[in-house]
Amino acid sequence: MELKRGRLIDHVHLRARDLKASKAFYGAVFDALGIPFHQEETHLWADEFWIDTGETPTHVHLAFQAPDQETVQRFHAAALKAGGRDNGAPGERAEYRPGYYAAFVLDPDGNNIEAVYHGPADRSADAVTLTFEMSGG
Repeated sequence: MELKRGRLIDHVHLRARDLKASKAFYGAVFDALGIPFHQEETHLWADEFWIDTGETPTHVHLAFQAPDQETVQRFHAAALKAGGRDNGAPGERAEYRPGYYAAFVLDPDGNNIEAVYHGPADRSADAVTLTFEMSGG
């Protein structure tokens, strides 16, 4: 098995009230951002991001990286079309810092989901790759 991991967060786990609505929302968002994801009957996941269902949904702010401004715009449009609510149209957020280009939407459970492009940058690596054998049983 192979997973991609960032350097700060191992994983994020959200609990949704309506898993079907969350699958439609995040499926559209991940498609717009070009992020591969997997859907199972009881959950949805994409690398370190996991969603399942429960009585009490979570309420967090979560930001996904985007490779350019056009992807931020696609994210916003796809999220709204998939049932998200606008929480900040695509645009520069100079109050954060010059060049911070982002859009915000509320997912079906009210989580504040952002896509952000920080401007042109060189990365030391796309991600850290973890490769390991799954234990049987």
